[in-house]
Amino acid sequence: MAKTVSAFAAGLLFGLGLLVSGMGNPAKVLAFLDMAGNWDPSLAFVMAGAVAVSALGTLVARRRGRPLLAPRLEIPTRRDLDLPLVAGAALFGLGWGLAGLCPGPALALLTVAPAQAATFVAAMIAGMLLLRLVPQAAATPAAGRGADA
Repeated sequence: MAKTVSAFAAGLLFGLGLLVSGMGNPAKVLAFLDMAGNWDPSLAFVMAGAVAVSALGTLVARRRGRPLLAPRLEIPTRRDLDLPLVAGAALFGLGWGLAGLCPGPALALLTVAPAQAATFVAAMIAGMLLLRLVPQAAATPAAGRGADA
């Protein structure tokens, strides 16, 4: 029960942070990505803050030896790049650049502007369903990459 409540609280806080920071606003995201035009660097501060909080959390968890609500800390061990990783990153970047949304902000945006996010979320779900048609060897995460990769 504690894991479920903490996961809900973390997700709620994360979603609120995405919306408050402007990550759920496609125009703001596209302005951040448009470095050759009218660039809006404000999301760089959002990302820097996210990296700092994540780094601090990882440091605390490493010093404790394990997370608060899990038996062990899952840290990826692989450092190589493979085709599924590069292709996935490229598809993610293309989608982010075309739509101004990525999965987290799109789901958060569904709560406050469903009409604006619905097409993106529907396409995202369709892509996840299409992935099931890909041969299993290509869709299975490589060993050692960790649960969040």
